[in-house]
Amino acid sequence: MPLTTLDASAKKGVSAVQRYALLSARGVGNFFRRPFYGADLITQMDKIGVGSLPIVILTGFFTGGVLALNTASSLAQFGATAVTGQLVSLAMVKELGPVLTSLMVSGRNASGMASELGSMMVTEQIDAMRALGTDPLKKLVMPRIVATVVMLFFLTIVSDALGTLGGAWVAVVLLGQNAGQYFHSAYQTLQSADVIQGLVKPIFFGFIIATIGCYYGMNTRGGTQGVGKSTTQAVVVSSVLIIFVDFVISRFMIGIFGR
Repeated sequence: MPLTTLDASAKKGVSAVQRYALLSARGVGNFFRRPFYGADLITQMDKIGVGSLPIVILTGFFTGGVLALNTASSLAQFGATAVTGQLVSLAMVKELGPVLTSLMVSGRNASGMASELGSMMVTEQIDAMRALGTDPLKKLVMPRIVATVVMLFFLTIVSDALGTLGGAWVAVVLLGQNAGQYFHSAYQTLQSADVIQGLVKPIFFGFIIATIGCYYGMNTRGGTQGVGKSTTQAVVVSSVLIIFVDFVISRFMIGIFGR
């Protein structure tokens, strides 16, 4: 590859990171400036949170069920099926609940934000907002960031609870384990460090989903073809960043709490 091509690619990557950082910072900073678009915030909470609830419920329940089914069959070789509840609750609360919920919300909402804002960009609606004196980052980006962070936090709690119940359904109904023992072991094994780790992650994941979706939407060029490209890029990049940040947070939290 020619040196000039490498140089241009490096400059393009640095410029993209800079634009993303500026958009994220201004989006968060606009939360503390008037006017406050409360109606837009409520609308986004409904679209992102309530709209994502069915897929989060199904994903959480069946993830817990599959986890219980696989762990129980492995633990049966050692006569330790009694700890199925512990493994399911720990895995759901610390890792699978936040990550899978974020990936589901990313596939549904990061693409939606990118396509919606991208369509507004190519049809010059955002330029019209600027001409009328309205800050697009204040009206369009800030509500999406706040709504995604807040609603993903609660969606993760729902996913954790449904995952534990899905594991209980498999363990009790299909595998014949004792329900009281399952829930007791699932509850007793959780510590505050596990819950904190599981609830810190969706805050970062929600920020990633919203800012990536808005960034690609606000930087869409090239008509309808560009909208499709931005939508795809938003889902791919946000999903990869979620997995990467999950690793970083897990390593950091384990270093602090030791588990």
